[in-house]
Order: sequence, then C-alpha cells, then structure tokens
Amino acid sequence: MIRPNPGNTDFDHFSTDYDAALADGLSVSGESKEYFAEGRIEWLRECLRKLAEHPHRIMDFGCGTGTAVPFICGKMEPGLVVGIDVSAKSLQIARQRCGPERTAFFQAHEYVPNAEMDLVFCNGVFHHIPIDGRSIKLQYIFESLRAGGLFAFWENNPWNPGTRYVMSRIPFDRDAKTLSAPAAKRMLEASGFEILLTDFLFVFPRFLSWFRNVEGFLSKIPFGAQYQILCRKPLGEV
Repeated sequence: MIRPNPGNTDFDHFSTDYDAALADGLSVSGESKEYFAEGRIEWLRECLRKLAEHPHRIMDFGCGTGTAVPFICGKMEPGLVVGIDVSAKSLQIARQRCGPERTAFFQAHEYVPNAEMDLVFCNGVFHHIPIDGRSIKLQYIFESLRAGGLFAFWENNPWNPGTRYVMSRIPFDRDAKTLSAPAAKRMLEASGFEILLTDFLFVFPRFLSWFRNVEGFLSKIPFGAQYQILCRKPLGEV
C-alpha cells in the first residue's frame, strides 16, 4: 500500500484565509463557494441515483477546510465520510466545521488505502499537483476504493474563459497546471479507471441565473466552468 509523504504543505499558509480568498475570486460569478459545493454534490447524487448506487463509505480526497463534507453527509447520508488532505491546518478547520459524527479527517500519509471506500470525491485538487506526481495520487485513490467503487473527479475547465479569470484572482490558483477533460480522461484510464460519463456544469453566472434550468441539457457540451468525470474501479481489481 502507498503512503504518500505529506510533501509540500503550502496550503497551511492559506488555511486561515482560504475561504476569504476563494470568496473574493468567485465573487465575479455572483455566487459563494457553498453554491458550487452544493451544486457539485447535487449533480453527483443524481448521477448515483441513475446508476442505483448508494455509497456507504465516502472519501473526500483533498477536502481542504471541509466545505463539501456537510453537503455529502446531508444529501447522500453515508455511514462515514473520510476527509484526506496534505494541510494539517486545513484539517483542523474541517474538524471544527463538520464535527465528529460520521466523519474522520487525516493527512494523506496517515491514512493507508485498504480498498474499503464505495466512492471517492475529489474537487479541484489535481491542478495543484505537479504533473509528474499525479499518477501516484491516482494510485492512492484507486487502492482506497473497493472493486466496483466509483471516483467522482471534478476539475476546473480551462476551456472556459470565466474559469481562467477566476483562477487568476485566487492566490493559490494562479500558478496551477490545469487539465482539460480529454487529458483528464486519458490520465484516469492510464491509472486503471473505467470512464462512465463526463459532464460540464456551472454554465451561467448569477446575473444569467434564469437560464440555469437548461444547464442539464448542456452538460455534454464543454461550456461549464467545471467538469465531472465519473469513473469506476473495475470489478475484480483489488
């Protein structure tokens, strides 16, 4: 089993001001980080419903300060959510935000993958990981999942000019190495995952919110600010 070194914990420097910096960057969209966090989980929940999947043990890989965890707990009702991050200070904030019920938080080197997770959720993490270090993180996720388990890979869409502008406004995103959906698919397949679907979300900013009821019909067109690639660890893998 892989135990990644905690490595660079630059996000310790941003942990206290992380939410404020992210809010400032996202302000051009007219929405808060909670709007996007809830939207991702709502979309994922609907995808899981269509697949008749009901994950009991869920990992939030790169959970940061824990923004997504309350939405995962509230909307998916799992038995356990495990938050993984490299930043000890961010995890301290996550524990305060989420409480101990049905949650546990670890630095990446503290948790040993043991093929027990039904679902791994990951949002906006891989553009922070050096390109030559991405495969080992994917192996960590792969080994955390049970055979047949699902991986919901969310990333920022570099083909969306609004996304690039927002990232330029956020201190910890300015030097990020973005990856397109086709590049992400190739990376995931090379790590052994089976691609199930790809969707693009968050097309319209708040001042165009009256158009949002058609976003579901646009999800296969690469317009959205983010994309989700839902993939599976093949049955028979350990």
